Amino acid sequence: MTEFLKGRLRKFLFATLLFFASIIIGTIGFMWTEGYGTLDSMYMSIQIFSTVGFNEIEPLSNPGKVFSIIYFTMNLGIFAYIVSVISSYLFEGELKNIFKNIASKRDMKKLSDHIIVCGFGKNGAMAARELIAAKKDFVVIERDNRVIDEVPEDKRIRFINGNAILDEVLIEAGIKRASTIISALREDSDNVFITLTSKELNPDIKVIAKATEVTSEKKLYRAGAEHVVMPDYLGGVHMAHLITKPYVIEFLDLISGVGGSKLELEEVSYTDLNKEYRDKTLRDLDIRNVSGATVIGFKDESKGFLFNPHSNKKITEGDILILLGETEHIKKFRSSYLH
Repeated sequence: MTEFLKGRLRKFLFATLLFFASIIIGTIGFMWTEGYGTLDSMYMSIQIFSTVGFNEIEPLSNPGKVFSIIYFTMNLGIFAYIVSVISSYLFEGELKNIFKNIASKRDMKKLSDHIIVCGFGKNGAMAARELIAAKKDFVVIERDNRVIDEVPEDKRIRFINGNAILDEVLIEAGIKRASTIISALREDSDNVFITLTSKELNPDIKVIAKATEVTSEKKLYRAGAEHVVMPDYLGGVHMAHLITKPYVIEFLDLISGVGGSKLELEEVSYTDLNKEYRDKTLRDLDIRNVSGATVIGFKDESKGFLFNPHSNKKITEGDILILLGETEHIKKFRSSYLH
């Protein structure tokens, strides 16, 4: 159970405990001061607790009056707290949040080959946005429930409120079934720890980690990360290239979608293609004439990446095509070549 859910249930359970504790104290108090039976003592206690009125079973003795004054004063605070908790559940959506989190937890158990995003700061939120655009299943682990509360409700974002460095939280996020984990926490040491833990829990998982310090990059690779991203370094290089290579950056911005560009990059594997297009050459596929998209890169399983591949290049098992084109060209390619 996540901290997000525990915190809400804890308030409700504490309010319930206070109610029963108050009734027990009142029942014992009236039995002791007035000699009432159990039922009569409980009746008096509930009358005082509910503040709906006070009807004495028999005239109270002086000790009974003193106890009633103390008991009534004590219950004013308890009653106000319980009313505020119940009101939050009924009118502020607390009950809805609990059921939503239970349903979300049940949904997470069904996920496989999904992505785990650790941290919903600037980098984590940006990663989540891109994953939503790509229609990928993912789970976000965020420690600060205030951050979660500020995010507009979206069924595509599954949150776990907890500390991502803990094994039980990663297991709850389905790390043993996940394909990739993105560790975007603020502290590099936490990202190193998550990388080590992830590889221990799932040796086959792909780890993409954020680093702030140059020295942390090597540590993350040694810990098992497949990719390490340094946002500050990349930002500085990008700003410098805006001066030294402005048109290259302008073109890259078009590809990345900055300013509402219609250009897209598409990655297509051998298995994505319809069977009739497998084991064919690029000339046989005639992608540019059919769809308008252009093959700008080719990842050969044995030779690695090839830029601007020759038309005689055959697509075989394990190969990847990298295409560039306008949105309509990519859509036409998908409808024509993919199953």
